[in-house]
Amino acid sequence: MALQLFLKFCTFTRNHRVKLLGASSLGLFAANISYHVLPDQTFRKVYQAWSKGEPAQLSERLHQLFQDVLAEARCPSPSGYTPFAGYGFHPTSAGVPWLPGGCMIGIPANYNNMGEDGAGIVERLLVINGEEVDWSSDLGKRLRDCLVFSTDAKKFSLAREAVHAQSGGPLIQASVAPVCLTAVCVSSVGLKQLLGLYTGPILLRGIFNLLAITVGLTGYFLCSDSVNQWLDFRADSKAAAISKSYAQGGLEFYDKILARNRILRGIMGKQGETMYAPSGNVFPKPKVRLKHAPYTARRARIQRTLETM
Repeated sequence: MALQLFLKFCTFTRNHRVKLLGASSLGLFAANISYHVLPDQTFRKVYQAWSKGEPAQLSERLHQLFQDVLAEARCPSPSGYTPFAGYGFHPTSAGVPWLPGGCMIGIPANYNNMGEDGAGIVERLLVINGEEVDWSSDLGKRLRDCLVFSTDAKKFSLAREAVHAQSGGPLIQASVAPVCLTAVCVSSVGLKQLLGLYTGPILLRGIFNLLAITVGLTGYFLCSDSVNQWLDFRADSKAAAISKSYAQGGLEFYDKILARNRILRGIMGKQGETMYAPSGNVFPKPKVRLKHAPYTARRARIQRTLETM
């Protein structure tokens, strides 16, 4: 009985493989892009920063800084961007500004600091490994310095998120899975016809299909990681190309991220050693993949851009 159902299923998929492939590819794309279609209902609920039980608000100064960045980056649809007070140490974003849901960019609390004294940072509670950070200690002062960014560094980090969204980065990322699925299915069908497996034993076709799935998954992971790294480099390059001050801000931004990670590596002990490299780069999870470009490589790319200006 089970064998008959399996054979009927195989016959059905072979007779309707074009429609099934189209539906599967569209489904994958829809699932991947859904996070960016309504970022206010998905992304913001995860990354919204809270203060005293209420959503934290951005200062007027940060709102103005964000508008200046959009103008200097010449974003054609500034009304499609919505900044909010985000969780973390550096900006994050989701959405596409020219889609109805727009683009949401989370700006962290440490961007509210008013100067090198770290005001806006030392007033907040930061807990690492279950212990509160003492901002007056030597380690706390070093960590505070890594979280205080100049105006140019803030502008660069906001600009890279804005240009990433404006140039369709989320759409490109969402397209990788359906493209890989289509490529694997079409090539496997062609190879089976070329090798005459459709007229051979079903066991051989099953083994071939398992190999095709394995190769397809491996290819997807490689393509996905390569595309993500390319998008990281592209966003950095476009933001650094705005002006020399933006490029210098990019160097400072990544220098301080690397320094912060090295400090966290020391504070967190063995857990920090598994998360951060001695250089300050983040170890990938899982280790066989590299979903984002290393910070040192991004900094080197910006350094080369600055040298050509």
